[in-house]
Amino acid sequence: MHKITDIFQHKKRTYSLELFPAKTEQGHQKLLTTIEELCRLKPDFISCTYGAGGGSRQRTFEIVQHIEQTHRVTGLAHLTCVLHTKTELKNILEDIKSRGIRNILALRGDTPGDHPDWQPTEENFKYSSELCAFIRANFNGYFGIGVAGFPEGHVLCPDRELDAQYLKTKIDNGGDFVITQLFFDNKDYFEYVTRLRNIGVTARIIPGILPITNYQNLKKFCGLCGAGIPDKVKKIFEPIENDLDATAHAGIQFAIQQCRELLEGGAPGLHFYCLNKLSPTDEILSTIRNT
Repeated sequence: MHKITDIFQHKKRTYSLELFPAKTEQGHQKLLTTIEELCRLKPDFISCTYGAGGGSRQRTFEIVQHIEQTHRVTGLAHLTCVLHTKTELKNILEDIKSRGIRNILALRGDTPGDHPDWQPTEENFKYSSELCAFIRANFNGYFGIGVAGFPEGHVLCPDRELDAQYLKTKIDNGGDFVITQLFFDNKDYFEYVTRLRNIGVTARIIPGILPITNYQNLKKFCGLCGAGIPDKVKKIFEPIENDLDATAHAGIQFAIQQCRELLEGGAPGLHFYCLNKLSPTDEILSTIRNT
């Protein structure tokens, strides 16, 4: 399959999706059906997340391999370095390569709840930039490497300028492109791109889009990941937060408007966090492509 950087060579814009492994076998079988439906949307690539410490590692790689071999859609396997030793990471990367997977999203990862006191030693990597360098040094360009970006700054790095420097380090160490965390104020994305361009980052910075379908759940999630909820979002969704149908409808309209503004402003595509569901990503993507 293609490296994502190869897709960039002939596509000015890409449209991509993100999934996560199911926790049960029944959920996994349901996910395979959803993947088939999502692949009919003809995404440029589909990514799959990775459990903290590799808890869902095999599922992640099985899903990406399935996407590529069954549906002929390019896959992107997430990989975190938390809890893994350098030797373990080398073996994991060899496993990924043996499956024919050519794209990795290199992440630090969150410390899992069952190992809250875990600290890296000399046998571990502390930062995702180190993982980028390790992949590049040991696999001689075989993998395309994506990294995560934070338009509002990482939750552990309140200084946005410093956060941009950390992103540049990831790119300098081997990262090829950036997928951002979700955000709801496009100003945050465009200012983030400007900060990165001003310090020499030329890689694609693909905005991450989360359609709003449940406002109460959204508030909890944003509280954990550090994403802000701007007043314009509160004004739309707080009055209807107990009405899921109204929330879903408003969420579609908000996402369509957000995506249009991003593309009109020069964003090189969109990456949808579709939460293992076809809807509403299918409607949003179809509308965007047809306008």
